[in-house]
Formats: sequence, C-alpha cells, structure tokens
Amino acid sequence: MHSHPSSEINGIHASRHDFEGARDWMAAICGPHGLQVQRPRQIQFNHSGTVLRAMASTLGYVEYGTDVTVSVSDSEPLNCYSLSLPLSGEQELSARGQLWQSDQDKGLIVSPHEAQDLAISGNCRKVIVSIPRQALQHVLESLLQRPVDAPIAFEPHMDAASGQQAAWWRMVKFFAGELDRCGDWLNHQLMAPDLEQTLLKGLLLAQPHNYSEALAETMRPACPHYLVRARQFIHDHGREDIALEDIERAAGVSRYKLFEEFRQYFGQTPMAYLKRYRLEAVRRDILADLAASSVSAIALSWGFSHLGRFSGDYKALFGETPSETLKRASVRVSAK
Repeated sequence: MHSHPSSEINGIHASRHDFEGARDWMAAICGPHGLQVQRPRQIQFNHSGTVLRAMASTLGYVEYGTDVTVSVSDSEPLNCYSLSLPLSGEQELSARGQLWQSDQDKGLIVSPHEAQDLAISGNCRKVIVSIPRQALQHVLESLLQRPVDAPIAFEPHMDAASGQQAAWWRMVKFFAGELDRCGDWLNHQLMAPDLEQTLLKGLLLAQPHNYSEALAETMRPACPHYLVRARQFIHDHGREDIALEDIERAAGVSRYKLFEEFRQYFGQTPMAYLKRYRLEAVRRDILADLAASSVSAIALSWGFSHLGRFSGDYKALFGETPSETLKRASVRVSAK
C-alpha cells in the first residue's frame, strides 16, 4: 500500500485485503468512522485518486469488494464532506430518520456532524469526492462575504441524471478521469486552485443546503433606488387608500418601468405586492391581538372593504381562514 501523499506527491492509491487497512486508509482521507464487514476475508478494497494542491480536496474511485457499512458518529465527526456516485452497484444512506437510495443516477453526501450509516454493496464501484470542512466553509464565506456560524448542512441526496446537480457530477467524473490520466498538469500549482474553487463553488450553488437562500440573496443585483422608494411608500401608507398612481409618483418612473422592474425584483406587480403586504399585516395583528379586536375590524383597518373577498385571498395565501388563524392561536395560548 502506498503511504498518504506528501505535498509533492498528489496521486494516491491503495489496494488492501484486510478490514483494518481499508478503514484506516479511508479514515486518513475523510476522517474517523466505523466500518462493519460481514465477510472480512472477502474484502478487496481499492482506492485511487488525487489530492488537489490548493485545499486538499480528494477526487478518485473506491470499491470494497464485499458488502460493508460505513458508520459516522456525531460525537466523532468526519473531517470532510464525502460525496459519492456509484459507477456500478448501489448504496443506501441512513440519516435524519430517513433512507436514501443511491445508484448511477443518484449520488449521496455524507456530512460531518451527523450520525449516519452508509451501506455499500459488494459490487459497488464509485467516484468519490472528499472536501475538507474548513475548505468548503472558507469558500462559502468568501461568496457570502461574511462568517458563518453553523456547519453547512446539505440535503443528503443528489440527482445525477438531470439538472444542475447532474452537471456537477459530470464535471467531477471528467476531472477525476483527467486527473487519473494527466494529474501533473491539472494539479499544477497554477491550475489546482481554480479547479478546486470550481468544484466547491459549483457544489454550493447546485446542491440545496442551509445557506442556499442567503447565497441566492447575495447573487441578486441591488434593488434600484426608485423601487426602494416605491416599496417604502407601500409600507408607510399600507393602511391608506392608495392607488397605483400614488406608487408611481413615489417611485418617479413610468408605469411600464415600474411594472417591469417590480416583477423582476419582487416577482409581482406593485398592487399585488400591496395586497400581500396588507394580508401579512392582518395576520400579524390577528396573532398579536387574539380577539381583542374583531377580525373584520382589523381587516378594515388595513384597507379591505370587501370582507368576503378578503377572506378568500387570506385563505389562498395562508391555507386557512382568518377565523381559523385566530382559533388556532387562541388554543395555543390557552394551553400554555
């Protein structure tokens, strides 16, 4: 078995037929974990890959030759995010009280800080990517331009058949294959940082996680000042009888420009935004007031003069009528 690579030796390979050797080798790649093997004498472990120079992410291939289960404890977390996609065979991840199946069309992410079990079939050969926790956090913080205070938590399953997740897996397989053929060139100190950044940024953009919404927000262009004025006018005068012309004057732009830009940045027209803002305000007042005032009085105070239409719009947005909101909130308070 070759030893773990130094900073100058980036290609790695191991062939082991013993349980401890397979476990210890992958522990050096991904971090501490348990390994259960029903038939230890049948293990034919093979791992080959490349450690990228910049942040020590590893791309390669792994197979165990017999059915195994990799166990991760939340008390002894992995050092890396371990992403794998079978090229043959299957695997199954048990985490968060659910089971996720994995084959050539479905990849998996084994994340640090979570207790989980990964059952791998004996005929499973897979491409595997190991990304150090600190490396991925560093890239995320550079994209968000701020520190993050909680670990990145990905959805465990990744579509490898369609969409942007599949595009990421195709890129991984291409890089893994080319690194296997001409690793010295792709892993050159002038190339590796860009390659690794591409992989990590692509993962953060393609796969849903607990920072996806914040990441999407930073990528949106800044809202034009005239839309800020129009939105603030709606917030300041939401209880009043305002018309589209009033919002136009506040924005200081044409109706056409106001409509087009409102749809682009807020996903709806100015008047639809006003109605939603008022409905959300009514809901807040109902929950805060808890029948000190009637629902009708609250609705009227926010400019809803047609109460039947108001009730229908409210239910369409929140999935319950105003009276049901009030009843549910009142029961919750009385139960305390």
